[in-house]
Amino acid sequence: MFADPLSLTINAVATPIVKTGLGPNSSKYVSADGNTTLEFKQTASASRFRHEVRISQQKISADPISALNVSKGVSVYLVVDEPKFGFSDTEIGYLIDALKTMLSTGNQTKILQGEY
Repeated sequence: MFADPLSLTINAVATPIVKTGLGPNSSKYVSADGNTTLEFKQTASASRFRHEVRISQQKISADPISALNVSKGVSVYLVVDEPKFGFSDTEIGYLIDALKTMLSTGNQTKILQGEY
C-alpha cells in the first residue's frame, strides 16, 4: 500500500492528494480541489501481469473558437505489461529507468509535437 496522503510535484508545486478509493486491485488519490488524480491498477491474466500508474488533471479552458469556458482533461500514464515469469523486477526497473531518462532529455517535447 502507498502512503496516505501522497504528494505530486507538478511544475515545481507540491500537490497533496488523499486516498478516495480502494478496490481489490486499485486505489485512487485526489487533490482537495478535485482537479488532480493519481490511480494505481493491477490486473492479471493467465500468463501476464499488468501494472498501471495514471495521473490525470482537469481544468477550465476557454474554447478558442467560441470563447466559452469548458472543462478539459488530460492523462499521462505508465503501463508495465509483463509475463508471469522470465523477467525480474530489477530487469523491468532498468526499462522504466531507461524510459524516464529518454523522456527527460527533451524527447517528451518531440513526442507532444507528434514526432515518432
